[in-house]
Amino acid sequence: MQVAVFGAGYAGLTLARTLERTLPSDVDLVVVDESQDHLVQHELHRVVRRPSLADEITVSLTDALDCAVRQATVTDLDADAGVATLETPGGAEETLEYDVGAVCLGARTAFYGLDGVREHATPLKRLADAREIRRTFLDLADGDRVVVGGAGLSGVQVAGELAALAGEKGLDVEVCLLEQEPEVAPAFPAAFQRAVHDALLDAGVSVRTGTAVERADAETITLTTGSDLDYDQFVWTGGIQGSPALDEDRPVVRADLRLGTSTFAVGDTARVVDSDGEAVPASASAAIREASVAAENIERLVDHRREDAGGFEPRLARYRFDVPGWLVSVGDDAVAKVGPTVLTGRPALALKTTVGAGYLGSVGAIQEATDLVRAELGIGEEAAADPEPEDIVDVSQAE
Repeated sequence: MQVAVFGAGYAGLTLARTLERTLPSDVDLVVVDESQDHLVQHELHRVVRRPSLADEITVSLTDALDCAVRQATVTDLDADAGVATLETPGGAEETLEYDVGAVCLGARTAFYGLDGVREHATPLKRLADAREIRRTFLDLADGDRVVVGGAGLSGVQVAGELAALAGEKGLDVEVCLLEQEPEVAPAFPAAFQRAVHDALLDAGVSVRTGTAVERADAETITLTTGSDLDYDQFVWTGGIQGSPALDEDRPVVRADLRLGTSTFAVGDTARVVDSDGEAVPASASAAIREASVAAENIERLVDHRREDAGGFEPRLARYRFDVPGWLVSVGDDAVAKVGPTVLTGRPALALKTTVGAGYLGSVGAIQEATDLVRAELGIGEEAAADPEPEDIVDVSQAE
């Protein structure tokens, strides 16, 4: 019997490492990913300002996993039949049949068919994107403008990094963050939104909400209001769409995460509706937690099919969305919401770095975790200082 995990992002790597421990020894496990490395995506924005961090947020899949790892791109998938079509790095097409599988292919940047945006804007999904954003930025001159389209967490973080990089390089460059919704971080609680907005302004980012992009050319962004916004660099973090293997769709899956007869969908690759009937936001924290439910369900299905039990299939576990809080970096600052409390400044930055290092440790990248903490916070008592009173805001009455 063969179990296949397609994609080795947060969901796929967490799932595969769990299955390595829990699947019967006579079940083969294979992980398929287009890259040989796992990227800690929520720290990618840091590479724009600190290129050396690329090594700390990249983990070799063969180091992180003991199972078979195949480098290939999934181009098509039949979730009922248990058949995936793969394209190898050399361009050859192969077919992989599996008994039980999981699609963890994540999401791609969505350009929504906006004329000129794909051609003129740089997304932030890969290390190459971060390096291109940095290279272009360092070629700017005083008085130039960078526009970041989309004020979700990725857009907030890259705008903060660019503003901080401008300060470090002594560049008088405007960093303008556009968001079509009325608030930044539009999918998050109001108190978190307010703190993120304030942190952006403190970092020197100009924020324009209620402002949507209609089209772009090489020098100008036309807004839906009819006005034009000239720019010298354009970064796009305006949304996500599904994998080409799923026709760029993010199919809806219910709380058991089942996509088809033989396949589960985990993480951003799908739109998950949890056991309470609530839509789950696309996030690393949700993907990691969904992976534990998917692992349990794959184990149950594998056991049922190995025993050739017939009849009704086993009852599957259901995912309920419940995360302790939210974290976002804004240049040298950060905002964290834990329960009703919002943290900013060093406490939030320390918490975000600790979460990142904890994740790296959970996938076996101990040295990378240590290096990340060292690079972000330094080592010593100062890095572990208690929060200052002004850095903690009780928002229990502000929701």
